[in-house]
Amino acid sequence: MRRVILPGPANGLAIGLLGGSFNPAHEGHLHVAETAMRRLRLDAVWWIVARGNPLKAEHGDFDARLASARAVAGRHRHHVSDIERVLGRTYSIETIRALKARAPLARFVWLMGGDNVSGFHRWKAWREIAREVPIAIVARPGSRLSKASGFARKFARFHVQEEMAGRLDRLSPPAWVYLRAREHAATSTALRARR
Repeated sequence: MRRVILPGPANGLAIGLLGGSFNPAHEGHLHVAETAMRRLRLDAVWWIVARGNPLKAEHGDFDARLASARAVAGRHRHHVSDIERVLGRTYSIETIRALKARAPLARFVWLMGGDNVSGFHRWKAWREIAREVPIAIVARPGSRLSKASGFARKFARFHVQEEMAGRLDRLSPPAWVYLRAREHAATSTALRARR
């Protein structure tokens, strides 16, 4: 196995994985990360900058996206990573499995904004992602967890109530929680449009 430096300390820690294009990163991403860190009682959040996104036509320059994530996340216990580029991975399932293999004592939780859950069923191996790590979905403007979403319907019986969120990292997947929170309006699409 090729030696890869992990984004931060891992053994025995509860770590949120916030994957995204970050094109560019913004305060809404930080809001999701901070909300998850507080409500899930995470030790750290690793921001995983996507090498590419097969579902998006525009990826933007990787180094610029990495720099923007570092500028926004630059806080204690937030670690921005280029591990997908280093490993040559494109899909979240591959990245999750690679991280679990390299940090078997970490307790990973996949984080996503509520605006992504409606399209989650279009991700490669989305069911396997749900079976690899617990998932926390943080409310975002205009998004509501709908029973009609493919993910919510398929994994309805593994839904964890919000009051149990602080134990999510210790639950065997599949397990997921929807966190209602103050919603932050920033989006990458709006920021690109203003450029």
